[in-house]
Amino acid sequence: MAPSVTKPRLLIIELWGLGDLVIGTPFFRAAAEKYEVTVVAKPYAKELQAKFWPGVTVLPFVAPWTAFQGKYRLWHWPWLEMLRLSRMIRARHFDVALSARWDPRDHFLLALSGAGKRLGFPRVRSGIFLSDPLVRPDPAAHRYESWRALGQAIGLELPPRDRIPFQPSSGDQRAQILIHTGAAQRVRVWPLDNFRKLVDRLRQKQLRVEVACDPDQQDWWLRNGEPNVATPRTVEDLLALVSRSRVFIGNDSGPGHLAAFTGVPTFTVFGPQLPEWFAPLHPGANWVEGKACPYKPCSDYCRFAKPVCLTGWTEPEIWTHIEPFVAKLCRE
Repeated sequence: MAPSVTKPRLLIIELWGLGDLVIGTPFFRAAAEKYEVTVVAKPYAKELQAKFWPGVTVLPFVAPWTAFQGKYRLWHWPWLEMLRLSRMIRARHFDVALSARWDPRDHFLLALSGAGKRLGFPRVRSGIFLSDPLVRPDPAAHRYESWRALGQAIGLELPPRDRIPFQPSSGDQRAQILIHTGAAQRVRVWPLDNFRKLVDRLRQKQLRVEVACDPDQQDWWLRNGEPNVATPRTVEDLLALVSRSRVFIGNDSGPGHLAAFTGVPTFTVFGPQLPEWFAPLHPGANWVEGKACPYKPCSDYCRFAKPVCLTGWTEPEIWTHIEPFVAKLCRE
């Protein structure tokens, strides 16, 4: 009987949002074929793991510096939890550790892992924490290109973004449209009244529309005549909504990335971020870029009372883009 071959151990740091984890999914899957993979990520990564990365281990951790406000109030940081995490990582004796983010905090965690090979894209001298500092892809490139560069560095060939294989959507052939009005940050949310007008237009064309939102938006929708608005609170809830839809319309958000990766064509109303960086990974994805602003991209911290890049788009303007997108998909 041939002896079993032990895979080298790979640590991946991806501490940010749902969309970031979805964009990293092709890398996680490819890496799991050659490595014993562990991902340090927010707790909902466990739900993604069950659906998309069955061979991957998730260490849940909410990094305090990923908070939108008060991220550097060091006296509030979970220091004991961070110490336990670093000890747990070091005890696993990783051979390789990496991060796709251009972030010195990630690189410091890589150094704490004790891995002999530590890969990343250095910034402000964070190369001291890396054994293999890599040249960052073109700053205008999609975030997925960072994962491709890391893959090449450790012997993984990831397909170009337009050739990632997807299962076709299993949504109802009567073309239900899912509109999700939430986003991680308010500056990424197109005004709710515009979404309401869009829902009305689609229903006037005899199309079935399901509305979903973030919990803090639920009361608004109930007050405005949407008694069956869905409020998904978990990845599993989101997947259930997506599974019965053929089209997704929403903001630059994690739910849109999740829908795209399950094979549902998406239409995204972008605001402060750039489509060339964060467009969902689906060949049928479509979008409008946020209106012009001298500060864009602004990493979700808007200098104005309202994000003009989003509020500048009226519903009739967006409709001229969405109507042909939906009409084509509903004919297929």
